[in-house]
Amino acid sequence: MSAAQTFWIDGHRATSLPLPDRGLDFGDGLFETLLGVNGRVPFLALHMDRLTRGLKVLGFPDVTDLAHKYLNMALSELDSEARAIRLTVTRGSALRGYAPPQEASPRIIISVSPLAWNPLRTTSPAELGVADIRWSNQPVLAGIKHLNRLEQVLAAGQRVAQGWDEAVMLDDEGLPLSVVSGNLFIVKDARLLTPPLERCGIAGTRRALIVERWQDQLGLEVKVERFTLAELEAATEVFYCNSLLGFQPVGIFGSTSWTSQAVCSSVQKLYMEAIQCGDC
Repeated sequence: MSAAQTFWIDGHRATSLPLPDRGLDFGDGLFETLLGVNGRVPFLALHMDRLTRGLKVLGFPDVTDLAHKYLNMALSELDSEARAIRLTVTRGSALRGYAPPQEASPRIIISVSPLAWNPLRTTSPAELGVADIRWSNQPVLAGIKHLNRLEQVLAAGQRVAQGWDEAVMLDDEGLPLSVVSGNLFIVKDARLLTPPLERCGIAGTRRALIVERWQDQLGLEVKVERFTLAELEAATEVFYCNSLLGFQPVGIFGSTSWTSQAVCSSVQKLYMEAIQCGDC
């Protein structure tokens, strides 16, 4: 644990997790990765909406308001530096065994960590590889950000070993679904495509900005549509997104390279303007 990290459990500063905890025992919980800028979280409503959906799917009591309260307590102690914030909700303590308790008392954990980069600056184009491990189908859990992330853990290990900046993760049919830590977009025939997430994957908050809010401003038709690895390689442009990076252009994938990142630059400009003017 880095000394630069700060933790709160149920609204109190803490350095250890009370046991037992079903989040540790079974991955029985949810989390949100948040960007902290100037003591606030951009697009917080999108995060809290996804958390609320996840609480319903897992059958948790609705602790969204309490999580919001504890998050504000943590934010009040931050300075203007950018931070990575993780909000975790577990089902809390219970007797052993898979079956959840009839009356759970969720535990809310908040961690705050420094960022090694400026999240409001566009970074150099990334190099992508393809992860060997694929997403497994589970429509009930698709879209939400639950604690069971072993597929991504293994894919991230391969990414590091291969020296890639990110890795494309495929679905069970061998079609691109995401990158390890974000949602994937390609530009094809003047359309902006991103894979559907009804069977697996995470419905990212930055993905939602493009799919639900910014279509008219981009001047491109945005489609939630499956595409192949060959179509990815033949795309006019490729980028991915998450809450800490924003929108990341891709420069190299296999034998293909891209020198134009015009669409990603336009999206990132909209993103930075929204954050800086507080329109989020």
